[in-house]
Amino acid sequence: MTSVGIVGGGLLGMALAADLAREGYRVTILEAAPRSGGLAAPAQIGEYTWDRFYHVVLLSDDYLRALLDELGLTDRLHWRPTRTGFYIDGRLRSLSSSLEFLTFPALGLLDKARLGANIIYASRIRAWRRLESVLASDWLKRWSGPRAWERLWLPLLRAKLGNNAEAASAAFIWAIIARMYGARRTGMKRETFGYVDGGYAAVLQRFDEHLDELGVETVFGARATQVESVAGTVRVSTPAGEREFDDVVLTVPCARIAELCPQLTDAERGRLRAVRYQGIVCATVLLEQPLANYYITNIADARIPFTAVIEMTALVDPSRFGGQALVYLPKYLTQQDAFWQKTDAEIETEFLDALEEMYPRFGRNQVKAFQVSRVREMLAVTTLDYSATLLPASVTTVDRVFIANSAQIANGTLNVNETLALAHRKARELGSLLHGSRAASRAQAGAA
Repeated sequence: MTSVGIVGGGLLGMALAADLAREGYRVTILEAAPRSGGLAAPAQIGEYTWDRFYHVVLLSDDYLRALLDELGLTDRLHWRPTRTGFYIDGRLRSLSSSLEFLTFPALGLLDKARLGANIIYASRIRAWRRLESVLASDWLKRWSGPRAWERLWLPLLRAKLGNNAEAASAAFIWAIIARMYGARRTGMKRETFGYVDGGYAAVLQRFDEHLDELGVETVFGARATQVESVAGTVRVSTPAGEREFDDVVLTVPCARIAELCPQLTDAERGRLRAVRYQGIVCATVLLEQPLANYYITNIADARIPFTAVIEMTALVDPSRFGGQALVYLPKYLTQQDAFWQKTDAEIETEFLDALEEMYPRFGRNQVKAFQVSRVREMLAVTTLDYSATLLPASVTTVDRVFIANSAQIANGTLNVNETLALAHRKARELGSLLHGSRAASRAQAGAA
């Protein structure tokens, strides 16, 4: 039986392992962390366990819903209509309905008409690849108009991408619009989101059990330090020793792949290192009471240090947290941002100062727990002509070493559903490339 090693035990690696195991491969996942899940892994906040970063399920998330069904968790999936807030010009406003959009004071009627038309137009685009050759800024100015660009799109893009906002292609913002518009379309024109009771801790626990049932071996605390092809096999070095496989699939970020594989060509290594990643610093806050009961509050005010306010308990039943409110405060960063150097204590002070400014009824005495999570390489930014110039190929020049990572999501945003969709695509693609595959066996028979 062909052995396949998967470096990285996030949801991408887990879903890929499940697909390959069903095809008859002997699969081993090597994960550096003490547990699976990657960006979906849970964390402890106060006395409660919930997702380290915020996640939501959309009605249009077919791959995620299929996984939940496969794991027997569909009955734990709950849906709820949510509301959206917008913080602009020092004021918090609701932007949850067509009427509220029409009366939104930051834009005139013509601006709103152009913005609405832009969103509807983007939601209907299918030939997305041509958008990769256009800057997001140019595309949004053209279709939404200069005032909507200055008042809404520019601050939102800067909040999401920092200095990379000027380099992102229109494909990046199109993917966000298409996904979020889908939430309203399938939710009867209202944003209808879902969550799994127990969060991703429940999903990952059942997924780990499912992989075990499929015969997948998962080794935790096994950080790969080198991957090299040796005499027809692939050797993966870890602090605990070496493992050999017929094939290896790397699901880790591009810069890590460049470090791990000394046999890559200089051109491959340069291309991998050229992929721009956004990082995230995210505060998770447990409060005595809600802030405003919007699931998400978008922020178009440069004075506020975080990107958005995610009130998870506007979606999840607060009884999960003893009647308290769970809030996420994400800040997206470029790799060079000086914010990375701030201590957790400095971030807490700065973020709570901003909450007091935004919400007059909020006081620091309401904070029951505050913790900070950081990931340097979270999201690959789809820059101009990304697919043609930077998107990592599945096949490397290192014999039997392949790539399947989130930087290969060129026509979507990084979320669980897109990650699972990528895993299934890569499993089908690798099915014709791995040792022992039907296609490879036919090729070997023909050569003989």
